[in-house]
Amino acid sequence: MEVEDHFLSAADVEAAAAAAGPADVEMDGPAPGEEDRPSFPALSAAEMSDGRSELRRIPVPPHRFTPLRENWMKIFTPIVEHMKLQIRMNTKHRQVEIKTCEATEDPGALQKAADFVKAFMLGFAVEDAVALLRLDELYLDSFDITDVKPLGGEHVSRAIGRIAGKGGKTKFTIENVTKTRIVLADTKIHILGAYQNIRVARDAIANLILGSPPGKVYGKLSTVSARIAERF
Repeated sequence: MEVEDHFLSAADVEAAAAAAGPADVEMDGPAPGEEDRPSFPALSAAEMSDGRSELRRIPVPPHRFTPLRENWMKIFTPIVEHMKLQIRMNTKHRQVEIKTCEATEDPGALQKAADFVKAFMLGFAVEDAVALLRLDELYLDSFDITDVKPLGGEHVSRAIGRIAGKGGKTKFTIENVTKTRIVLADTKIHILGAYQNIRVARDAIANLILGSPPGKVYGKLSTVSARIAERF
């Protein structure tokens, strides 16, 4: 049995399209009304603030004054050259002042720069803190040991020792597993990292403060970190 091949001519295609109606025919070019829709360019930081410059002041603790002087160019360069901001050290009031200018393009540049300088003041290395300028999903979190459990006397020192570990081993392990950076400043604990990673690191530190042995904390860290890696 022979099968005849059927070919549609151009007239047949046009007739089928007309019968289908306008709803079933794809249209080239913009949809009706899109040509009249206004298109606005993105506003710069100066335009969003009506041409007024914004200012942030970050106080400098006494023990960070010398490190700030030694690392000033490492802080100055990315803020001025990459974020297009103005920065100066106010020695009279002992604070760092950051201000927007006409060259500032990113509306969030001022807040990023303030977080960067604040992270350095809390004790983070410049190489770690500068990630706050490059990545939007990084945050700072701070809490006190006594927020987890009210301790006094030598119990506070023991809790700090459990968090740090011998030669800083426990702290380094938490940092490497959770991809965060941790600073121990007396009873204050500062964590730099992504939101989910900060939460995991904070739970691990809280368990150490409450008295859990490091081995048990390491096991929980590995389980939670593997779960986060699978999720993301």
